[in-house]
Amino acid sequence: MLRGYESVRFISDKQMVVLDIGSAYTKFGYAGEVSPRGIIRTEVRCPESKQIRRIIDYKDLDDLYQLLVEFIHLMFFRYVVISPKDARILLLESPLAVTSFRDTFAKVMFRHFEVGLILFLPSHLATISTLGIDTALVLDVGYQEATLIPIFEGIPILKAWQALPLAGQIVHENLRKYFNNISKDIDLSEEVLEDIKVRTCFVTTLERSTKLGTKSAPTHPPDVVHLGVKRFLIPGEIREKAFEILWERDNDNLSLSTMILDAIVKCPLDTRRVLAENIVLVGGTTMTKGFASRLKSELLELVKSDLYNEKLKVQSFKFHTAPSKPNYTVWLGGAIFGTTDLLMRCVTKEMYLKTNRVPDWSNLIDNQ
Repeated sequence: MLRGYESVRFISDKQMVVLDIGSAYTKFGYAGEVSPRGIIRTEVRCPESKQIRRIIDYKDLDDLYQLLVEFIHLMFFRYVVISPKDARILLLESPLAVTSFRDTFAKVMFRHFEVGLILFLPSHLATISTLGIDTALVLDVGYQEATLIPIFEGIPILKAWQALPLAGQIVHENLRKYFNNISKDIDLSEEVLEDIKVRTCFVTTLERSTKLGTKSAPTHPPDVVHLGVKRFLIPGEIREKAFEILWERDNDNLSLSTMILDAIVKCPLDTRRVLAENIVLVGGTTMTKGFASRLKSELLELVKSDLYNEKLKVQSFKFHTAPSKPNYTVWLGGAIFGTTDLLMRCVTKEMYLKTNRVPDWSNLIDNQ
């Protein structure tokens, strides 16, 4: 089936295709370029039901296999515009991602599309390469969850990793709850909720947040009108409160800000100050107006509390500004790595077909 598409190979065989498959969006492009060629939704129209399905909503591994086949075919022949046969692929993945997704992806790429090789690259390590540093505390806040891994001199401190379901999806659920209390006639599809979130909502300051819901509450920002298929009013209160759920501590006293402090506490003493002064924010949710300043305010307030005052002697927090938008900083790191000679860590088609497994480089068996 793929041989008929050989004529669409427009780039050099030596150029690597860089993929960052996220829960909501997928970034794709070529190694050595400064920005992805495109950003598309990680979803596909199911051939049987004709319904749009997200890849993250798979039922089992067989279902994931079919969804990935449809999605990769759509991406390569409509957007990337090359034949995947014998192509070189760099896949950015979270170190905390489930191995079943990696194994299924490899099966799809090697057995169905017959790619030449795949390099699986940890997303947090790829991120720091865009800044030319080897020590950072990388917080990735995307759609489904927020993940955090400290990296010291190029080595991830895995015992200090943190992950919470505090990301874009929970903000969408928060908006849906607000609008359901107002009217049942409003279209609350994921596309509409994302449009509302991106265009009208923002992260308020810590000072204003402490006064919300009290008698001394400040005046809410102005209401705005959403111009969709059906017009409806977005109250200023909703615009300001939509992201508050990211900062509210749950029953276990956890939030985005406690993730950073808890991770630093679990790191060795001599690394804590350096990590606190090298924080990198990536992921689409971190692009929200006011996000970084609110996070810094929360950290400075929390570090003075009884919970962290004695066990964490850190007085300042500093954030890096990556040379790209936070939603594709990870992809840019992959594009940089894709230009280097990393063939020793690549999984080739011959190797996969012989062993029928993806090597685990943390295992001594695969490092002999």
